[in-house]
Amino acid sequence: MTSESSNEILPTCPVMHGSGAALKSPTGCPVSEQAAEFDPFQDAYMDNPSEFVRWAREKEPVFYSPKLDYWVVTRYKAIKDIFRDPVTFSPSNVLESTEPPSPEAAAILKQYGFGMSRTLVNEDEPAHMARRRVLMAPFTPEHLKQHEPMVRRLVTEAVDSFIDDGQVDLFKKLLWHVPFSVALHFLGIEDDEDREKMHQFSIAHTVTAFGRPSPEERISVAHTVGQFWQLAGEVLEKMRRTPDGPGWMRYSIRQQADYPDVVTDSYLHSMMMAIIVAAHESTSFAAANAIKLLLQHPDAWRDICADPGLISPAVEECLRHNGSIASWRRRAMRDVEIEGVPIPAGSKLLLVVSSANHDRSQFSDPDFFDIRRDNTVEHLTFGFGAHQCLGKNIGRMEMQIIISELTRRLPHLKLMPQTYKYVHNLSFRGPRNLLVQWDPALNPERTDRSVLQTNQAVRLGGPLAKSVVRKLVVDSVVNVAQGIVLLRLVAPGGRCPARSSGLPFVVWPAGPCC
Repeated sequence: MTSESSNEILPTCPVMHGSGAALKSPTGCPVSEQAAEFDPFQDAYMDNPSEFVRWAREKEPVFYSPKLDYWVVTRYKAIKDIFRDPVTFSPSNVLESTEPPSPEAAAILKQYGFGMSRTLVNEDEPAHMARRRVLMAPFTPEHLKQHEPMVRRLVTEAVDSFIDDGQVDLFKKLLWHVPFSVALHFLGIEDDEDREKMHQFSIAHTVTAFGRPSPEERISVAHTVGQFWQLAGEVLEKMRRTPDGPGWMRYSIRQQADYPDVVTDSYLHSMMMAIIVAAHESTSFAAANAIKLLLQHPDAWRDICADPGLISPAVEECLRHNGSIASWRRRAMRDVEIEGVPIPAGSKLLLVVSSANHDRSQFSDPDFFDIRRDNTVEHLTFGFGAHQCLGKNIGRMEMQIIISELTRRLPHLKLMPQTYKYVHNLSFRGPRNLLVQWDPALNPERTDRSVLQTNQAVRLGGPLAKSVVRKLVVDSVVNVAQGIVLLRLVAPGGRCPARSSGLPFVVWPAGPCC
């Protein structure tokens, strides 16, 4: 996929980006009309990024965007190969503002003492892996299981608060509230901190790191980010006074005593700020996207209501089909080629993982939403390799528990007509509203209180392909040899199942069962 250039002048690009284009890339390649117009800061991209870049995935898999000054990569194998080589493709620009702050905004940040340094998400090797090893113990499955009762309690309490209302904005009442509370609990932040203020701070941080604020917005956002930085420092200092208390940040403080060169003061302050955002935004959006997608596919919703064992694979297919991460960013540290396209050292790369997750070379019938897909766990929403999301399994836990609670207690849930609202940015994606309705008279718990006691087991990690069972019917039977028939199997609705292993044909010995 990549190869180092042997000459100072990069080789001629073999990809037909378009002829007669007025704009040229830094390597001299013509910029096609669609590439020149590519702009991810709009609703169409936030709502469906894979469809937004379908043209590129199919015809121009690597292209230069003059509006962003990024090379955009859209196919599965290329993106996965980039993830697996963090030395050639540095994550150092993951949190880098798409546009540098104005002098006025920079001065405001300086007033607040803002000094964001590298965190796990944008740290280069070898420092990254050394730090990750020291700090990852609380993310192991055995440690995460300890948080399950708390997550279940929060979800149940949230649903209790609106179960008889008949309609609700799920994002506001459940999907933002619960992941944010879980994040604070996991980090060890006390409940008395101002949650609404933290929420507004996290939005400002997302806009700064991943968005494109207007000149006027940059001033107000700079003030908010500066206040967030100071609050993060205050919370950290409060934790230092009780280092033996609960939470990952206190664990990190204790680890600093043994590894002061690995877990530094600047890292702790920066991580405190970054993790408050990362620990809940991605999960809130992932859950919102998942429930929206499931309710848009009533057959899938009915299936998981009838069989809770399908919740784990359904969560994974939601993460593939409509995940909460549209893209990740990297920087090329040397001259390379990606899909035959020469990329100069220092170039910025936008890896559209939402597009990779719809690459037909990796996922059969990729646009088909199939909760029984046998290779859906291979999606790249969490990244891949050394920088794969450390919190992926606590996010899976929360999504499974939320969906389990809703399918048991509100199986008659339906989406309301609405226009979805987004915060436009390069990475995090999901609606900030999810209006749903139901008839409270049909709530199962009004006639069967046992539904309140049913808790589907949570699976930490992606589902195993062999654990997913699919009902199939014989569509056709062909005699291929003496005593041998070829069966064509399809789903009950008549559609071939999406399989990584090829078409659903089975050779069967002819006999009484046939």
